[in-house]
Amino acid sequence: MALHLADRSLLDAERPFAELLGRPGVSEVLQVRSRFGFMAFHGGWLEEVTDDIAMTAAQRSDASVYACLQGPDEQWHLPSHYFDPQDSPVLRQFLEHVDVVVAVHGFGSPRLLRAVLLGGGNRTLAAHVAVHLIGRLPHYEILHRLEDIPKSLAGQHRRNPCNLPRLGGVQIELPPRIRGKSPMWTGFVGPGRVPHHEALIEGLAAAAQAWPCDSVNLA
Repeated sequence: MALHLADRSLLDAERPFAELLGRPGVSEVLQVRSRFGFMAFHGGWLEEVTDDIAMTAAQRSDASVYACLQGPDEQWHLPSHYFDPQDSPVLRQFLEHVDVVVAVHGFGSPRLLRAVLLGGGNRTLAAHVAVHLIGRLPHYEILHRLEDIPKSLAGQHRRNPCNLPRLGGVQIELPPRIRGKSPMWTGFVGPGRVPHHEALIEGLAAAAQAWPCDSVNLA
């Protein structure tokens, strides 16, 4: 398994996302349902479990979902704003269909082991998602004020896919333990997902179901 963090060959390409989609083991998933959307474009073996969270929350809430999945042999961490819908008819169809989106990401920071970060341009949606997560995830700090979120994880770039739907969206950054990728879960044999992972999906699905279709993007 190779994680290409220092290799800039993809970034130097004329169309980095198109180049990524042409790499072995990379695939896209699209399921069109309601106008609330979930995304996991760093999915597969890159930011592990993010695609499971996005797709399961979407299924439970009848929401739409888009995922870009990378295989086990090579992973390329393309920054979010390089995911240009002009390079993918699948992503473009998704973004044209949904009104709002929650883009699911994973991150790791020793200072933020118990933090869930809610960035992105639609701050009303961020607060709405926070309401549905706080009670379900008592072991985590749900950070939904931009001043509390590291700038590199705040999802504010205008070309970030979480900001491209008609009413924008939220970028949710998840630490390893909530994704079941932490030593604290060593020995867990189920049934099902680790409890924090399951509670997160439940909260995201509830947020999607409770979001009114005529909501506006308020700062």
